[in-house]
Amino acid sequence: MTSTLARTVRTATVDDLPGVARVLGRSFHDDPLFRWLFPDPLLRISRTTRAHALLAGFTFVPVGYSALVEAQEDPGRGPVVRGAALWTPPGWDGGTAAALRSLPHWVELVGPGRFPEVLRYFAAVAAHTPDEPHWHLQVLGADPAVPRTGVGSLLLRAGLERADADGSPVYLETMNPDNLAFYTRFGFEAVDTVDAPEGPTAHLMLRRPA
Repeated sequence: MTSTLARTVRTATVDDLPGVARVLGRSFHDDPLFRWLFPDPLLRISRTTRAHALLAGFTFVPVGYSALVEAQEDPGRGPVVRGAALWTPPGWDGGTAAALRSLPHWVELVGPGRFPEVLRYFAAVAAHTPDEPHWHLQVLGADPAVPRTGVGSLLLRAGLERADADGSPVYLETMNPDNLAFYTRFGFEAVDTVDAPEGPTAHLMLRRPA
């Protein structure tokens, strides 16, 4: 069955949360970060989906810094989310309270025994975040079930146009080296790596405003 992609990117709402979590769970199922977080392959897809539900549900969707692309699979059914992006705007610190509220869920998800290790890893990566105001692309994922449809590029371009409009750089971290070439095509430059004692290598990239 042929999918018809929506030609616009729209802001995700609370009603979109299940679709956003599912598509990001599928997109990051084989990502080095989530292979490290959830090493059991039988549990990884469900836990990766839940991890993105926590990220999107507690922080990004309620405050509007999220976007998605949909496809109409069947005229008799509703559209299906085929890609999503979660962003942090320049100078934004509104995620602290949400992160604290979600903390018990993260402890349960990764396990109390592993949680300190996971926390240290993310703290080591976060310590390299640029000091200058910037848009931070936290998550970008497209459904691997429908590859080469341009969903990721569509989402990324929409975010970059917004950043260019206010003259802000864009920063991201990726733990998958296969992503470097994709982001380089959009003007990102690799600026550093983080080799933490535990966890995958994080590749840090920055794009100056056009």
